[in-house]
Amino acid sequence: MRAQRTLRTAVEFSGPGLHSGEIVQTRVLPAPQGTGVEFIRTDEPDAPRVPAHITYHSAKERRTRLQRGEGRVDTVEHLLAVCTGLGVDNLTVELSGPEMPGLDGSAQVLVELFQQAGIVEQRAEARVFQLDQSIFVRDGRSTLVALPVEDSRLTLQYIASFDDPAVQGGSLQLDVTPETFAKELAPARTFCLASEVEALREAGFGKGATRENTVVLGDPETVMRMPDEPVRHKMMDLIGDLHLLGADLHAHIIATASGHSANAELVRRLLDRMQQHETGGLITRETGLDIREVMRMLPHRYPFLLIDRVISIDGYQRAVGLKNVSINEPFFQGHFPSAPLMPGVLQLEAMAQLAGVLLLRKLENTGKLAVLWSIDKVKLRGAVVPGDQLRIEVETLRMKGKMGQVKGLGSVAGRPVCEAVLTFTMVDE
Repeated sequence: MRAQRTLRTAVEFSGPGLHSGEIVQTRVLPAPQGTGVEFIRTDEPDAPRVPAHITYHSAKERRTRLQRGEGRVDTVEHLLAVCTGLGVDNLTVELSGPEMPGLDGSAQVLVELFQQAGIVEQRAEARVFQLDQSIFVRDGRSTLVALPVEDSRLTLQYIASFDDPAVQGGSLQLDVTPETFAKELAPARTFCLASEVEALREAGFGKGATRENTVVLGDPETVMRMPDEPVRHKMMDLIGDLHLLGADLHAHIIATASGHSANAELVRRLLDRMQQHETGGLITRETGLDIREVMRMLPHRYPFLLIDRVISIDGYQRAVGLKNVSINEPFFQGHFPSAPLMPGVLQLEAMAQLAGVLLLRKLENTGKLAVLWSIDKVKLRGAVVPGDQLRIEVETLRMKGKMGQVKGLGSVAGRPVCEAVLTFTMVDE
């Protein structure tokens, strides 16, 4: 295990986005442990923070887009690759436009800025996921295979092939460490095929692309910065997309002609497997709470305490908890005894209790109660029956003064069963 890390001091840079061409000012600031990487659009004061997590991935061709409500940011993969490659967990990224600056088309400038700022350790342990079974993804001609490894490392093997027969592919295998990332992958620039340049421009891509920041394959004037530069850049993109898992991945990944869409699907399947481990207790988080700790935070008691365990809490932003549904629940005696179903209102109550745990973590809420004020956008999607394990995730949408708003989602074995937006007011206990 390793400690979480952040930057010692902030770094600033600016430049046009590779696709939008819009000049964007960017500041990358240190963040507290457990924060993760969060993006803030300073040009949109009401835009929410957008966490770098697969939950907020939004499909977009030739780039990685994150979106939460009205807040979105494009082409985050290079920055996230540096975070994964150098082992930086917690950052706040402020940007004045919709797309991260493309800089020189690689991650080299960012590596140098991070190293100059200094990387410091924090108290909490970093999340780690040791893959225990093979995962396979196919997306058109792209394939990704994630395999378990016996030791604690991430190994990538990339095999490139291109639609243009005049452009030769290549392959490379690498153990990802801060040293190999900085030397072997970070300098590799983004690329396109000479045969597709005009079509891309007509489609609105590459408005900020130049010969300095983009390798044009099949163009005799192109000079590679390093051998197999396109293959290395593809590996860097994959590392950036893997950051959306929210944990250090220990696995061996074999990728063939993969892009951001296939990468995102792999991350979703890795997350599913990691959540199975968390739910089964195979992975424990430092921020988790057992039932005794839950009872110290909440006033609820049997038979109305509907949270059995909190798996993890990420700052004041997100919490995950469990409710084990037993036939011995008192409500089953009267709620369809011959065909027992957990009432939807109690699923929402369990969600509200977990939200209370999240909101009461703030120091200014010490000694207060989180009282439910309103429930909106409720959807009850499926039955919850005895023997099920209800997994609840809550995420803070807004927290201001005495008011807090939380979005909740409940699922059973990966199947969504309930969701809602809950608004609370904090009152003296």
